[in-house]
Amino acid sequence: MDDIEELVARLREAVEDGPAGGSRNGDGDDEERVLERRGIEHEVDVLERRIDDLMWYQRTSDVADLQQVTIVGPPPANDQRRREKPGNHVRVPTYVFTPHDAGPEPAPALVLAHGGVHANFDTMYANVVREMLAQGYVVIAPEYRGSTGYGKDHYELIDYGGREVEDTYAAREWLVEHHDGVDEERVGVLGWSHGGLHALFNAFLHPEGYACAFAGVPVTDLVARMGYTDQAYRDLYEADYHVGKAAWEDPDEYRDRSPAWHASKLEIPLRVHATRNDGDLNELEVDRLAEALRAHDKEFEFEFHDEAPGAHFFERIDTAFAKRSRERLYDFLARHLSPPGENPLEGWN
Repeated sequence: MDDIEELVARLREAVEDGPAGGSRNGDGDDEERVLERRGIEHEVDVLERRIDDLMWYQRTSDVADLQQVTIVGPPPANDQRRREKPGNHVRVPTYVFTPHDAGPEPAPALVLAHGGVHANFDTMYANVVREMLAQGYVVIAPEYRGSTGYGKDHYELIDYGGREVEDTYAAREWLVEHHDGVDEERVGVLGWSHGGLHALFNAFLHPEGYACAFAGVPVTDLVARMGYTDQAYRDLYEADYHVGKAAWEDPDEYRDRSPAWHASKLEIPLRVHATRNDGDLNELEVDRLAEALRAHDKEFEFEFHDEAPGAHFFERIDTAFAKRSRERLYDFLARHLSPPGENPLEGWN
């Protein structure tokens, strides 16, 4: 496995530095070379995804059955770039983990949305998923539109803060319809970073589907985010297959894709964890969310650390600080979902 990971790393290095990337001159890379490089990057993403699939089985097979299914989300916002009949639903690869020791009683479930503008559900979440399985949760994780590892078409279907959020809700709907062992009244949604945005939007737009929601270091306000990030980051959103325009050109569009501007819709229990030394997510976004919730007299639980070890990833790593934070997260989930197992981090010190 280490040899394969090394091969992927070497391929990525070749993409960045090799002939496909070209050497920069006064005019920059020509368009043909840039397109060639991007095509190779998608091929490497697919290879890396398949390798990580094997690692998921390796890291969870002792505690859970892993099923890889394909569900569908709503049709794309823009069919023009697609090679399919207009109006067709988007296929969404999805991971479903069921604990080996699941009993006869219906189990609670968690919908886990991965982070990243373009990323995927990789095994960096393995430690967290194992802790969830130990408590008796069924876990479902969708590779919503825009995720990497499924080729250029899936990548360019991204609809940030739009229909990608509905892909995550579609995972919830698939689970309660197709998994006989799940209690549809005990489903929670959670995620970190961009996954936190998914969790917030799912809570705000589909309160009937969830008993609670958790958002860690969540992206909440794209208008503000476009103001403090650099142009390379803003280019992701301004691409023609994405939002297609800058925030200053259409701030209403960016606000509509920002959870903080939908805070009035909160109806279910919500908990938020963040840290001011994040480095990726500026604290003003989290402040903006909290202020909006309070302005609408919404009740929510909130932890905002001054300086958490690990910054943006502080809660997903394996430090003592992270485990204490996840212990409190699991206590919150347990109050609303009543899992059959004990919190594996209870009393962590």
